[in-house]
Amino acid sequence: MRNEGPNFMAEADHAASRFTGRLGRAIADEEQRGLVFAFRARLIAVAVVMAYLLLAIDGQRQFYYIGVAAVFLLLGWVPHLLRRHRHAVPVRLGFVVLDAILVTAVVILPPPGALDYGFPIQMRVRGPEFLYLVLLIVGSALSYSPLQVIWTGLWSILAWSAGMVMVAMRSDTLTTPPGIGASPQALLQLITNPYYVGYFQLLNQVVLTAIATAVLAAAVWRSRALLLRHTRAEIARADLARYVAPDVADAIMDDPATAESFGTPANRNVAVLFADVVGFTGLSEHMAPDRVVRLLKSLHERGSGVVFAHGGSLDKYLGDGFLATFGGIRSQPDAAARAVRCAVALQAEVERWNAKRQSRGHAPLRLSVGVHYGPVVAANVGSAQRLEFTVVGDTVNIASRLETLTRALDCRIAVSDAALSESRLHDASLPPFEAAGDRRLEGREQTLSVHTWPVRT
Repeated sequence: MRNEGPNFMAEADHAASRFTGRLGRAIADEEQRGLVFAFRARLIAVAVVMAYLLLAIDGQRQFYYIGVAAVFLLLGWVPHLLRRHRHAVPVRLGFVVLDAILVTAVVILPPPGALDYGFPIQMRVRGPEFLYLVLLIVGSALSYSPLQVIWTGLWSILAWSAGMVMVAMRSDTLTTPPGIGASPQALLQLITNPYYVGYFQLLNQVVLTAIATAVLAAAVWRSRALLLRHTRAEIARADLARYVAPDVADAIMDDPATAESFGTPANRNVAVLFADVVGFTGLSEHMAPDRVVRLLKSLHERGSGVVFAHGGSLDKYLGDGFLATFGGIRSQPDAAARAVRCAVALQAEVERWNAKRQSRGHAPLRLSVGVHYGPVVAANVGSAQRLEFTVVGDTVNIASRLETLTRALDCRIAVSDAALSESRLHDASLPPFEAAGDRRLEGREQTLSVHTWPVRT
């Protein structure tokens, strides 16, 4: 066992890599849904803005703004179509730049020709139209990407600042000179002049937009972190549900320490239960393949139900049998007692099942069970592409040999003395077992004290 340690650590790394990959795919899927939602939100926002503008303006100007809206939709439609492309992120960020430039240009530049009201261009930067850029920033939050929020805010600030500076640098533009000592009346006259552009207004817009962008990016980051934790918990819960009952999986996930350590190699004392149908090969020879599959499915469902009812975990299915453990995923002081009681309960479940089978004219099944208690290593094993949580050690081999020994002993259950003695320390009301003496197990030199069930009368 000593030489297997490094391999288990490597498997733990593979498990972490696999888990991270599944988590990344889950987050990517959520981002894709967010991008689809963002595009639909853009459609709705454009429709609302267009309805407002069509009511607020008249004549040929309506066609101008409809054209602008069409271009804006096109700038959103292209990255929407390419959202699954391998270069989708840079494409999306590039179109964010075009969005900011388009909105800034439409707000600052007057409509062409006769569509312009003839107002000074300076007046176009003094209205509330700057808020259209803020809508871009708000819409970027639907992407679940703090980077896109910051990128949108940055380019909105840059595009608007560039437009404001270009207007301020015009020869007919009036600005507040540094250190002005004019009277309030003169300042009021300057500010109300249609050719006036104030840098203080730009400073306010830049600072407030930067703050709003930072707050929104932080909110998106927090939402993403919550989504990450929720997705991580759901993936881990789904993994656990393969081995234990759903309520046990929930209980384990509610314990952060246990959930965090799941799959990490650990030395534990565990009760191991092997169950197998005697003579299944001969029975299945006379059955159609689909009937064999249905029979195995029914066996596995009944077996897992009994195992889960006794607090055990299902390690793996082995054709017409299965391997279950008690105390493998989380510590159970009475693990051995649970395993022994589970073995007896499995026999009772098979008897009930046989009664139904015989009433339908089918042959009864015989289930043999072997139980042993001892040290194992519990860990995720397998390749990076396919991992499973299991227990490894001589305890597992002994339990398997005990199950095989039931044929020679003509019994249903064979339990090691170690398992039965440990069981009775925690449960004195266990069913009686018959001592079968020291037995040599297949492939082993040392003998093992064995007890069998049912007791012969």
